[in-house]
Amino acid sequence: MKEKFNEALGKRIKKIRKDKDISMNALAKTIGKDYHSILRLEQGKANPSYYYIYEIAEGLGITMDELVKRLP
Repeated sequence: MKEKFNEALGKRIKKIRKDKDISMNALAKTIGKDYHSILRLEQGKANPSYYYIYEIAEGLGITMDELVKRLP
């Protein structure tokens, strides 16, 4: 279950980021992370904390609810 959630979250982050024309480097810089952290997250290889998900949502300019709504 956790793996499905992480994969779905990563895909959603990538889609929103691309829809908003935000590069991985720009998102990483905005939230104080590095490129590889964002890459691992988008690939579903990271197990993000609640606060990390909050930071990502803020960096994308959306709410946490919009980011995780209806994920498995």
